[in-house]
Amino acid sequence: MNTTTMSTPTGPLTIVATDAGVVRAAGFTDSVDELMALVHPSLRGHPRKQTDLGPISKAVESYLDGDLSALDTIEVEQATGGDFLGHAWAVLRQVKPGEPVTYTEFAELAGRPTAVRAAAQACARNAIAPFVPCHRVLRTDGTLGGYRYGLDVKKWLLGHEMR
Repeated sequence: MNTTTMSTPTGPLTIVATDAGVVRAAGFTDSVDELMALVHPSLRGHPRKQTDLGPISKAVESYLDGDLSALDTIEVEQATGGDFLGHAWAVLRQVKPGEPVTYTEFAELAGRPTAVRAAAQACARNAIAPFVPCHRVLRTDGTLGGYRYGLDVKKWLLGHEMR
């Protein structure tokens, strides 16, 4: 597993990826240990710090520079523990920048309109932010709701994507 920490306007973004360039964890923290704890044991490896992750780092730079679809090109992998989570994470990757959805709308998009709590759990258990953009899901009343890396980060990401 390769890791790097990049500077962003909202703080450090650390990424954990395979040698083949598949992201298994990412988040707005400088703690590799914090992210490794989110990776399913079957997908973990020994982390090796790198200064650059090639196409992954380039995609983050492009996203920060305004190419809001740049992260969509990066392959991701996280163990689900169930069919719904994997499907929900794939659906999250289809939510367009600048077009956030509510938890209710997310549940509907995932094909389970009554599973609002399960949709919220998919966001909470997502280990690959912002590549799997759980920040694009809001409460039904339009407020931010929660975010593992804090509401200031979520607010910045949403503002960045509204340009």
